[in-house]
Amino acid sequence: MRLNAVDLACRRGGRDVFSGVSFAVSSGEALTVTGRNGAGKSSLLRLVIGLLRLAAGQLTLEGGDPELSIAEQAHYLGHQDALKTSLSVAENLRFWAGYLGAKSIDISGPLEAVGLTPLAGLPAAYLSAGQRRRLSIARLIAAPRPIWLLDEPASTLDATAQARLTDLMKSHLAGGGLILAAAHSSIGLVKAQDLRLGEAA
Repeated sequence: MRLNAVDLACRRGGRDVFSGVSFAVSSGEALTVTGRNGAGKSSLLRLVIGLLRLAAGQLTLEGGDPELSIAEQAHYLGHQDALKTSLSVAENLRFWAGYLGAKSIDISGPLEAVGLTPLAGLPAAYLSAGQRRRLSIARLIAAPRPIWLLDEPASTLDATAQARLTDLMKSHLAGGGLILAAAHSSIGLVKAQDLRLGEAA
């Protein structure tokens, strides 16, 4: 599988955010998108997942399921942790796994992977910011998809949770997945390439 971007341009609110952005990332590879605030890191991920329209350029996926769009083969982890606060940790993850098309829903492994098993019955409203982020990360493995689009994935995570996330990303790459991550610095993966966006126009 290979995700190709050629001369991508993004325009928001009447201004050019970036233009001429090209990259290619294949199965087993990660690409870290870095740059200052306002450079368009989040906007680039939102273009890939289809939440924003391309102003110019071409985005293609080689080797994926031809019957599915890029969005249908990708997980998008944005700044907001989309959780239902009245549902428990387990109920939230079970809901998302089903919504995202998991063929069989076994949440025990994903909860264990992010260290939330002891909190499975706790309403999400009582979770800390870091715990909410860990629950969002659990969705990545509860309903497997080959493309991970991660926007500042380690935000609000403590050192232990960051190490767990790194292990999950390495496992995803080893299994043939690919990762496109927006971050202020390297995400610490040996196979990661770096794409630096310039200042916003």
